[in-house]
Amino acid sequence: MIAAVSNTGGAVNSAIGSYYSAKSQASSLKFQADIADINARVAELGAQSELAAGERQVAAQTLRAGQIKGAQRAAMAANGIDLGEGNAAEVLASTDIVKEIDKNTITTNALQSAWGYRLQGTNAQVDALIKRGTAAGISPFGSLTTSLLGSAGRVASSWYDYTKIIENKGGKP
Repeated sequence: MIAAVSNTGGAVNSAIGSYYSAKSQASSLKFQADIADINARVAELGAQSELAAGERQVAAQTLRAGQIKGAQRAAMAANGIDLGEGNAAEVLASTDIVKEIDKNTITTNALQSAWGYRLQGTNAQVDALIKRGTAAGISPFGSLTTSLLGSAGRVASSWYDYTKIIENKGGKP
């Protein structure tokens, strides 16, 4: 009888433990999903920051190129060189080409860096979705029921053994 009662108590304790374990696991997954959402927002802020930094670098490069071109024009004009023809025109045109190449390089680098941040953000969003989906699939009551059903066999076996002992002694269970 003690074994049957003990098995019954153990089954109930195990079922309660399964319930709270499942509930804790679901809660933990939801928390991790919330953290992944935050990580996705931080990644987007990083992408926006990279794009803004690229714009500032393009502006600074454009200013420097303008200063260089202005200094070139002033130096050539001071030496009496016609700015619209020959080598002078080629030097000024090459300054404009170098400026465009630098601007394009800066813009490309900013876009690539922003893309990396956005990829991290997308991965974090996918992670959050997976964790929420997994958490939604966890049923504390299902765990409780499964645990009780799993323990029912042990309880029934103990009860059967108990009744056999009583019957062998000529009594009723």
